[in-house]
Amino acid sequence: MVVIGSGIAGLVAALTAAPRARVAVITKAALDEGCSRYAQGGIAAAVAADDSPDLHFADTVAAGRGLCDERAVRLLVDEAPRRIRELVEWGVGFDTQDGMLMVGREAAHSRPRILHARGDGTGLAIETALIDRLHALHVDVYERHHATRLLQDANGRCTGIECIDADTNRSRRFSANAIILASGGAGRLWRYTTNPEPATGDGIALAWEAGADVAGMEFVQFHPTALALDGAPRFLISEAVRGEGAHVVNAQGKRFLFQADERGELAPRDVVAQAIWHELQRTGEPAVYLDCAPLRDRAALRFPSIHRTCLQFGIDMSRDRIPIAPAAHYLIGGVQTDLDGSTSVDGLYACGEVVSSGVHGANRLASNSLLESVVFAHRAVAAALHRNAERRAPVAATPGNNPTTTTRTDNDTTPDVAALTDRLRSTMWEHVGLVRDAAGLATAAATVDEIIQKCDGAERLDAVALRAAARTASLVVAAAAARTESRGAHLRSDFPESDERWLGTWVMQKDRGPHLDRHTVAAH
Repeated sequence: MVVIGSGIAGLVAALTAAPRARVAVITKAALDEGCSRYAQGGIAAAVAADDSPDLHFADTVAAGRGLCDERAVRLLVDEAPRRIRELVEWGVGFDTQDGMLMVGREAAHSRPRILHARGDGTGLAIETALIDRLHALHVDVYERHHATRLLQDANGRCTGIECIDADTNRSRRFSANAIILASGGAGRLWRYTTNPEPATGDGIALAWEAGADVAGMEFVQFHPTALALDGAPRFLISEAVRGEGAHVVNAQGKRFLFQADERGELAPRDVVAQAIWHELQRTGEPAVYLDCAPLRDRAALRFPSIHRTCLQFGIDMSRDRIPIAPAAHYLIGGVQTDLDGSTSVDGLYACGEVVSSGVHGANRLASNSLLESVVFAHRAVAAALHRNAERRAPVAATPGNNPTTTTRTDNDTTPDVAALTDRLRSTMWEHVGLVRDAAGLATAAATVDEIIQKCDGAERLDAVALRAAARTASLVVAAAAARTESRGAHLRSDFPESDERWLGTWVMQKDRGPHLDRHTVAAH
């Protein structure tokens, strides 16, 4: 079995499969470099005495704005406590108080149910524990290997992958009885993002080119509270800070979120992000502010990473307001999967942010993403092992003695990748950002298609990678242009209202026309 990606979804998939199959993990960067390590907010699960999976279910569906697949949500919330216990068994040290798991509250959750590890270092703590376990099981890991093509047999079944070793510029092939795609999200398609460099959405392009269904690509979650300071990265200021009591204020120090929603700072992410955007548009200011005065006595203890990072830029969150603005954060859409992580391509399974599982609908409930990764990575591996028990294990190509290994050469026609990458990110931010309209989307579509054409036929890895990123961007643009309504994380200024005719998931596939799938959401 080959697992593409080494975030929490990929690591859980590899660890689940390792006792029963030979596993190779392919990752385009270092093993520990991806979005998972930056997840501050935690992982949601109904483990407290006053909570229940039913309440978790209700909160998730409410946040999803009518587009959640309620079957998937039910699996998610029911399996959550079991998966938390397993993570503890695997060495994850969640924060505790008096011997009990400590839980916090975040926006749109009706109960405290967010588990943290090392305060605001949850993603890194989970990832570190999983990597330690991976090394102990002696799973084969191939770092800096960029997957460029899914290999398929005459019947279209996925039989392996082709990738480029970034250190040697050699093309390598891996045959496999099943491929688990866990390549993560696509925040780096936008100018301002909380995501690290590898998050370019190339896994979606990989599946698209193989004929997989892709769904919900118009739904991109912009985190409402990212550090907005000249010279600083758009560092994520966790939702948990607001859950702990911090206030969002404008340049005059006035709270304004209650004008958008009676829950104020605890309203769903889409509501808070859009309210901040409107305030910035109204005032012309570059940022609003997070006032942490209500948690001055515990800010450094509860949020050590945020506190430490802000100090690097001269901001002490214990006494200073933090300048914030929305930034691209999480791709809700992706490769469409069923309840067992199967895609429409035989032999290809997927889990984590690369997928559209139906759990999040039109707007992800805070801290459900890590949970989704863990729950559906297990299900994808179980399905793959069950359906492919008699097929052979993966065989890695070895440079120099395997005919499937070739040296790639620079192509003189390779475009200016740095300039085109900058253009892609600027275009996506300006025209496919938090607020969209038809004219801007048309401009974006033309620009993205031009970038794809300029990268066609190029062999150099950076151009190949840019083409894949642009392909994924084109899917976001197409879906956003098609959905002529506003719903959840998708806001159209020219269609500001929700439309019942759009109660369904917009599905696209390379070899057939797009369609609205109404069967993946509950009847309303």
